[in-house]
Amino acid sequence: MTSAEPSPDPNRPADAAHAALFDAVAGEHGAIYGYGVVSAHSTPEDNALVAEAMAQHRVRREEALVLLADRSVTAPLPAPGYQLPMEVTDPGDAAELAVRMESDTATAWRAVLEQATDEQDRAFAVTAMTQAAVLAARWNQVLGVTPITVAFPGGPETAG
Repeated sequence: MTSAEPSPDPNRPADAAHAALFDAVAGEHGAIYGYGVVSAHSTPEDNALVAEAMAQHRVRREEALVLLADRSVTAPLPAPGYQLPMEVTDPGDAAELAVRMESDTATAWRAVLEQATDEQDRAFAVTAMTQAAVLAARWNQVLGVTPITVAFPGGPETAG
């Protein structure tokens, strides 16, 4: 019998702070994959934003991998593929996916902030949340939606 949900990663640490960081890295893997789809469907005018967003996620993932390694925590591997939360067939869908990914990564980094036991992790998480919120606002601007920002990135109050 197969399950609709994937099996939990056996390498996911039991420690809450390490688990939150592990989950955030997994989210960064997914965002990098997702931006490949966004890139394929974006307008030429949005290519610079796609490239900037993808670069930010790659840098953040690499820096977070170092944080995990410094704690002797096995990092999650990127999946061979990901199930997107929506169908993407045009530039509007691509921008909506980008907003969703930025919201999801902000949520993951907010969990790191909430679970962090040291100042370095908290500072890293705040920066990551801020970067995700700025990118989400820029994508919301592409979509022409208002408000383009949320008061508390990554939290339940961002659901609309």
